[in-house]
Amino acid sequence: MAQDFYKILGVKKDASQEAIKKSYRKLARKWHPDINPGNKEAEQRFKEISRAYDCLGHEEKRKLYDEFGEEGLQAGFDAEKAREYKKWGSFQQQGAGMDGQPFGRYQSYEDVFGDLFGFGAGQAGHRGRAAARGRDMEHEMTIDLISALKGFETELSMQKVMACSICQGTGTDPKSSLTTCAACGGSGRLNVAQGPMQFTRPCPQCKGHGKTGESCKACGGQGQTVGTEKIRVVIPQGVKEGSKVRVAGKGEPGLDGGQPGDLYLIIHIRPHPLLKREGDNLYMEVPVTVREAMAGGQITLPTIDGEVSVKVPRGSQSGQTLKLKGKGAVNPKTKQKGDLLVKLVVKVPKTDDGEILRAVEKMDQFYEEDLRRDIRL
Repeated sequence: MAQDFYKILGVKKDASQEAIKKSYRKLARKWHPDINPGNKEAEQRFKEISRAYDCLGHEEKRKLYDEFGEEGLQAGFDAEKAREYKKWGSFQQQGAGMDGQPFGRYQSYEDVFGDLFGFGAGQAGHRGRAAARGRDMEHEMTIDLISALKGFETELSMQKVMACSICQGTGTDPKSSLTTCAACGGSGRLNVAQGPMQFTRPCPQCKGHGKTGESCKACGGQGQTVGTEKIRVVIPQGVKEGSKVRVAGKGEPGLDGGQPGDLYLIIHIRPHPLLKREGDNLYMEVPVTVREAMAGGQITLPTIDGEVSVKVPRGSQSGQTLKLKGKGAVNPKTKQKGDLLVKLVVKVPKTDDGEILRAVEKMDQFYEEDLRRDIRL
């Protein structure tokens, strides 16, 4: 069942982007798995909140969601194509476009696809030329930082133009018999200019083949249809903001038997509440007690490779940084790992206990100098 992203974030449909961000941050802090270890409900809630914000937190995605629902967020979804395709379907049901009557700026189904694929009116015969490779496609994909660091495999449902499965992209009914094209006399080409320099173009009737047959009923003779394809993709370890992940052969289909184009996923990464990435290094702030800072000791920290034990040096100061070599992000090119830099933040307990207050008063005697002697304006 489709989820209401506005309801998940607890905001109204006319909420401002700032209100949506504020609500997300509040809910993310409450339900983050690190704050609720082992709580499956919190983990599920956090995933739902993150998914809702991934949509509503971006104005363009929010517009698509408001117009098309979750379908508009599918990988490869093209709003303009969807609008024109629906418009064409609506006019087709009413008989428009089939008897020469225009709909929008298109005169026929062929015109719709001609515009979508880059060969507009007067160039419909492009498909009859030598086999041409399909165009590459790009799709933006937002993932969380941990997934980017670890890498993962997933399945995308993409709305895209595909070769007709019945006619295999020819546009002709495979069961029909072929006859010589009456328009071009079987040459496959027509003159488009006269004079000392003559030009020809592929015959739009037979699409340059010289033979015609009954149009494929499944695709209306276009050889291509709009459908949804499920694609398995692998996001490698260490992808960064703006990285491009290539999925070979999953772009638009080729023309006249040409190879399909490729799909490129443009990666965007959501901020993490605890980790920050700079280059191949990761940064984390970790609270320690006054005793741990003064006396030193071992503390346990989470990393992308699992928990590790870290030694806090005796006499550590708040703001001091510890380096965990090789616990950072993987560089996708070199496969080398960066470091994890842990910034210690000394936390003082909130208490009115007299004994504790007397102890810290006595501790002040051990400062060798005025801590604020260099504070000047």
